[in-house]
Amino acid sequence: MNMSGFDHIVLCVADVDRTLEFYESVLGMTRREERPGKWSLHFGAHKISIQDAKTAPDIARNTVPGSGNFCVLTDTPIAEIAAHLEAHDIEVIAGPGERIGATGPILSVYFHDPDRNLVEVSNRLT
Repeated sequence: MNMSGFDHIVLCVADVDRTLEFYESVLGMTRREERPGKWSLHFGAHKISIQDAKTAPDIARNTVPGSGNFCVLTDTPIAEIAAHLEAHDIEVIAGPGERIGATGPILSVYFHDPDRNLVEVSNRLT
């Protein structure tokens, strides 16, 4: 078996509209309604599926809002990201700081989304 990458991640959320608005306005992602009432967020070639906690299917019944923790990459300098978060009254809870990402060193800031999922935004370092 040879895994080649991620297709998507799923976030379980308490309020779908609040989540979509947050990721659109703060991180510039684009919402799509895949079918009636089933939403996702898109950026580049990536997708975050949004699962309403109130209607989670049996397969995801133990997933709860706020249990997500993920990192997205950007070419926007991290200092600009931190200033953008501050302008949206979002507290940076860690960083900027260097970490090791999937392909090498990254410079990151961390913050919480409305469900308290931990979001990391990073620049690749060379």
